[in-house]
Amino acid sequence: MGLEVERAEGVWIQAPDGRRYLDLIAGISVSALGHRHPRVLEAIRRQLDRHLHVMVYGEFIQESQVRFARRLVEHLDDRLNCVYFTNSGAEAVEGALKLARKHTGRPWLVGFERSYHGDTLGALSVCGWEVYRAPFKPLLQSKILPINNHRALQKINNQTAAVIIEPIQAEAGMRAVNPEWLQALRRRCDEVGALLIFDEIQTGLGRTGTLFAYEQYGVVPDILCLAKALGGGMPLGAFIAHRDLMRTFAYDPPLAHVTTFGGHPVSCAAGLAAFEVLLENRLWARASWIEQMVREHLGGAPAVEEIRGRGALLGVVLSDGEKARQVIRRALREGVILGGTLHTDNVLRIAPPLIIEPDELHQGLQVVRQVLEALC
Repeated sequence: MGLEVERAEGVWIQAPDGRRYLDLIAGISVSALGHRHPRVLEAIRRQLDRHLHVMVYGEFIQESQVRFARRLVEHLDDRLNCVYFTNSGAEAVEGALKLARKHTGRPWLVGFERSYHGDTLGALSVCGWEVYRAPFKPLLQSKILPINNHRALQKINNQTAAVIIEPIQAEAGMRAVNPEWLQALRRRCDEVGALLIFDEIQTGLGRTGTLFAYEQYGVVPDILCLAKALGGGMPLGAFIAHRDLMRTFAYDPPLAHVTTFGGHPVSCAAGLAAFEVLLENRLWARASWIEQMVREHLGGAPAVEEIRGRGALLGVVLSDGEKARQVIRRALREGVILGGTLHTDNVLRIAPPLIIEPDELHQGLQVVRQVLEALC
C-alpha cells in the first residue's frame, strides 16, 4: 500500500502530512481494540518498570504470563486448560503440530485445500495452496483434503497424528466451514485417535461474534491456536490443550519444546489488558452489527457478487481481481484502508477494530460504496 505511518490512535492511522485514514482491516485482525488503547499502554508501561526478558520461557515464574494464561483458560472449555505462549501464530501452529506428532507417535498430518497456517516449514506442510508448498518440498508427511467433503474424511486414519482446520478460511476469501461437516470431522478424529487442531489465529478473541469461533460449532478442538489479537498489538501467540496432553513435552527429552522469547512479559501484560477490556465490554457482541452494516451498505453494490465470512471478519467478493485492486487503491486515496486476502485477488477484506463506532463504520462504508459505483 505504501502508506507511511506517523501515528495511530483508535481506528485511525495518521500519515506524516497529517492526513488520517480509517482502518477497516485492523492490521489483519490484530488491533481488535484499535490502536494504542490506553489500558494496553498502561499495562505495557507498568511491565516496563518491572522487567523485560529475564529467562527463557518456562524457567522463571513471571506474573504477566501466569495471570494471562489463567484468565484465558477461565473462558475456555475445561478440555483446554494449559497454555503455551509463543511469539506468533505460525509458531503456535508449529508447536501444535509437534505436540500432536509426539503425543500420538504417528507421522501424518492433514490440512485442507485453500487453508493457510503460516509460512514456517510445518505450517507449509498443512497449507492448502500447492504453489506455496512446491518450492519447499519435501515437507512433513501430509494430506491435503477438500473442505466440506464428507467422503474425504475417510482419508483420516490410524496413521494420522492431527487434523488442522480454520473455522473461516480468511486468506481464501473468508470461506466458512459447514457446521455439520465440522461435527463429522470431530467424530472422525475421535474414531481413529487423531487430534483436532483449530487455527483460530484470525477468528479468535471475539471477531466472529463469540469469544472463540469454536463455540458456534458445537465442537471443541484438542488443541487451539491463537495469535494476532491475542497480544493487544504486541507480538504474541499461543497453543492451548489439556494439561495431560501438554505434559508430552515434559519428557523424552525433558525439554521437548522450548522458546526464548515466547510469552514475552511485555506482550503478556499487553495481551491480558486487552483481554480484560474485551471481556468487560463484551466486544464480541459488536461483531453482529458490524456484519449487518457491511451487508446493508455493500450488498448489491456494483461488481459485488457475494459477502462471505461472519461477524467482523468479512470478504466482499468482486467480479474480478483488477476491480478489487482498483477499489483498494481508490479507497486509500479517499482515506479508507481496505485490504485483499493473501490467496484470492478478487476479495476485499473488511475486518475493522471491534471498538469502531457506527458513525465511523458508516463513513468508511459510504466511501467504499461510492468508489464501487465510480469504478464499476
